[in-house]
Amino acid sequence: MKTLPIAMPSACDSLLDDIEDMVTSHDPTPHERQFARRSIVPRPRPRRQQLQPAGEELQTDSVIPGTQKIWVRTWGCSHNSSDGEYMAGQLAASGYKITENPSDADLWLLNSCTVKNPAEDHFRNSIKKAQEQNKKVVVAGCVPQAQPRTEYLKDLSVIGVQQIDRVVEVVDEAIKGHSVRLLGQKKEKGKRLGGARLDLPKIRKNPLIEIISINTGCLNACTYCKTKHARGDLASYPIEELVERARQSFQEGVCEIWLTSEDTGAYGRDIGTDLPSLLWELVKEIPEGAMLRLGMTNPPYILEHLEEMVRILQHPRVYAFLHVPVQSASDSVLMDMKREYCCADFRSVTDFLQQRVPGITIATDIICGFPGETDEDFEQTMELVRQYRFPSLFINQFYPRPGTPAAKMEQVPAHMKKQRTKELSALFHSYKPYDHKIGERQRVLVTEDSFDSQYYVAHNKFYEQVLVPKKPELKGKMVEVDIYEAGKHYMKGRPVEDAQVFTPSIAQPLQKGQVSGLPQVSLLDRLSLARSTPVFILKKAKQSEWLTEKLSAGV
Repeated sequence: MKTLPIAMPSACDSLLDDIEDMVTSHDPTPHERQFARRSIVPRPRPRRQQLQPAGEELQTDSVIPGTQKIWVRTWGCSHNSSDGEYMAGQLAASGYKITENPSDADLWLLNSCTVKNPAEDHFRNSIKKAQEQNKKVVVAGCVPQAQPRTEYLKDLSVIGVQQIDRVVEVVDEAIKGHSVRLLGQKKEKGKRLGGARLDLPKIRKNPLIEIISINTGCLNACTYCKTKHARGDLASYPIEELVERARQSFQEGVCEIWLTSEDTGAYGRDIGTDLPSLLWELVKEIPEGAMLRLGMTNPPYILEHLEEMVRILQHPRVYAFLHVPVQSASDSVLMDMKREYCCADFRSVTDFLQQRVPGITIATDIICGFPGETDEDFEQTMELVRQYRFPSLFINQFYPRPGTPAAKMEQVPAHMKKQRTKELSALFHSYKPYDHKIGERQRVLVTEDSFDSQYYVAHNKFYEQVLVPKKPELKGKMVEVDIYEAGKHYMKGRPVEDAQVFTPSIAQPLQKGQVSGLPQVSLLDRLSLARSTPVFILKKAKQSEWLTEKLSAGV
């Protein structure tokens, strides 16, 4: 692979944070370049009579980006999923074809997660597989952002987590065989921003669901967390930008919004506001029948807003659901994790919400086998689960992540970690949280397909999963169902005959694969763009200097 250095110092192995000299805010947007591309007619060169050696293929001397097929694969949290949707949307707006078949793709865009070893293992194996199939590769997400010097990322093009609005530039260069790395932070007047703009083109994985990242990074320094190395400190988006993104989503037929970040409870602390202030503004924009789901929040920050959060969670257009990770019920372990709360704080949050929002779903996370965890520590965690019988529980065996303080601590033996994970899983599966709801009549919003494609997936007010018959007329609708069966993670509902089926979407939802956020541009505007849009060719002038030639697209 040919490597293209961008404004690099003389030391060729130093990492590049950004290539601001290549593309500036005054240059065309991806969809403007798309329209320009379509209007450019190449000038044919006179053919020379030349003998071609037998058996030798004719080699072209250039590749035109923007016509290839791209496969986008994302691992990890909903924040990462949103980033993947934005990158796919920008690529499609620039002329690339997004494909769901990796074999058909010319380039694989791999959007990684660094939370646990297995996720990174899948990511690394996908890179290897792509290279074996001679695919171009661009990597994104938290793994390359947190550890860009990793050996298996050598010579690959990288998009940092705050640089996803530059994905077209990076893919363009990768298609041409160059290697580019964008790992810089978004800043304005020296202050770190939440990330790329929220109004970028996007392809929603589910046209009915919009995922909005309200902030990036967090205020904590958990000793086991690698994500902090990638996402950094807290940086929140302004309320008006988030409200506008929600408004645009509803105008595109979305009927459910997920708010996500590394810690939604910390939202706004860096810009002089808070989570309840944002939520009350968002609630004003939610159409009747549409729903809002809150993302994960750590106990310390939600404690300050419990009264206000109760009122918000009681709102008919907000799911009575909250994801509050406890990680361990042992204060000793929590101290070693640097979680900045004790188990009593978690109990206070849970008890307060359960008393004032009857039926609320509290989801939580637990890490089994954190360094230094004793049998007594683990038993405290088991007792917490016995007491609260969480309907949604994410159980994670501890994996030491490179570069984290926890990786240097004395580790719990692997067999003990596995045994504790097994015991906690057995306890979780010993109770059935939904059996008592059989016979209830519930209103549910139908938004997804089940994993086995046999049902549609709906959610009731408490964000409990309800499977309904796969009838096209139910998709994207608020319907009444009678619960007739319950499993560990779901209920099954039968639509009530002659009951009203309500459509919450205020516009026709986009088709699957359709790009969100593209402005309507007339043919006259496209021709004008084609005449005025410059094409940039970078040529090496000296070892660390570059000459930029601007060629008119009409030349």
